[in-house]
Amino acid sequence: MARTGWLRWGSLGVAVLVLVVFLVAQRQSVDVSYGQSPSSSGTVEEGSAGELSDATVPSVEEMSALVKASPVVRLPGSTAYWDEARVNAVIGDAHILVAPPGLDEAERGRVRDVEEAGIRVIGTEVTGGAYQATADTLPDWRAQFATGDVTNLLVTLAAGIAKRPTPPDVDGFRWREPTAAEVEPVAADLRASGLHVAAGATLAKVPDSAKTAFPDGALYVALPRQPYGEPVPNFGPALVKLFPDKPIVVLYGEWIEYHGPREADFASVAAASFYGQAADRISRYAYPQGNVLHAYLNRVTDVRYAGLFDRPLPYVPLDPLRVALPALPWLFAACAAVFLALSATSLRRKAFTTTGTPARLAGLTALAIEVSGLSHDPSVVRGIAKLTAASEALAENLPDQHVRGLLDGASRDLDEVARALGRNDYLSDVYLRGRVA
Repeated sequence: MARTGWLRWGSLGVAVLVLVVFLVAQRQSVDVSYGQSPSSSGTVEEGSAGELSDATVPSVEEMSALVKASPVVRLPGSTAYWDEARVNAVIGDAHILVAPPGLDEAERGRVRDVEEAGIRVIGTEVTGGAYQATADTLPDWRAQFATGDVTNLLVTLAAGIAKRPTPPDVDGFRWREPTAAEVEPVAADLRASGLHVAAGATLAKVPDSAKTAFPDGALYVALPRQPYGEPVPNFGPALVKLFPDKPIVVLYGEWIEYHGPREADFASVAAASFYGQAADRISRYAYPQGNVLHAYLNRVTDVRYAGLFDRPLPYVPLDPLRVALPALPWLFAACAAVFLALSATSLRRKAFTTTGTPARLAGLTALAIEVSGLSHDPSVVRGIAKLTAASEALAENLPDQHVRGLLDGASRDLDEVARALGRNDYLSDVYLRGRVA
């Protein structure tokens, strides 16, 4: 008898322990990232990252007068260019106001207040009315940030304003092979320090973010924005021949090219990820190349820590909880069934000589055993707890009113389970009548 009692209460203790472990585990957050990237990117306030230039714009009245007098007004410091023939074919009578990049919010507001300008270009950001044209492909971003070409953006915006079909984009960017005289000084600087800064480029030094982006080191070439309409020297392939298996990063103004290991897939992923998010800010501000490169290298770090390229998966020790978690509900149900079965056995002995409360306790206990295997609803746990309390109260000869109150509560809990299962035959009154019949 003592052994049966130990087994009975032991199974109840295990069931409670399993239930607690299972419920606590549900609160754990799931981390599906490859790893925590150490990149230092973050949100910055306007003017805190060197993106504002010394350029200013005239008053709204002065700019309005200029726009009325000319279909295209280019303010000092403007950097945007376009294919006039393509733009003129779709622009109609709209006037274009072109402003320099790096203006603060107040100066950009004055440019937008010039109502006579149907299209406004600030840096290489193209807007008109309530519309803004934005690039969404690598060729368009490359033309925009390497040479200041906004032809496709202007054509798209002008067609949209005029409600005409948008002509297909044309890639006006052209590469050319650099000459030996152009490659030689670049290669010499890379051999000496790993960095070449051409005349007109604004990169002062390689940002510290390079250490996490390319832990084994890389070579960097900084060139100024290239002349619009002229072929651009493609230094990457030429330098790869001289420095095989070495990552090479080339800046053409605000456009960044990657060459080297895994170039075919890594370069496009890193560029699309970076410019897809940063192009809007780069287009209207005058960021130094060091700031643009810093942000790009942070994105490279994020891509590498995403586990996509040449990073072996880290060792992850076995987590017993996550392995056992799917089995915990079944273990709980088994322990609860053992406890209830043993409790019902002891109660059935009393049911031969007494009726009323003991018989109802036995019937509800049998019902709880059946539904515990069909549902993990919390009401099952509450019902079992009340039945256990009722069994102890009955054994200790506590007032019958107290026992009936516990049984009434258990009955309500088991009715909730029956309704959740859609089984009217498991409603406590229906089930007990069936046992009597």
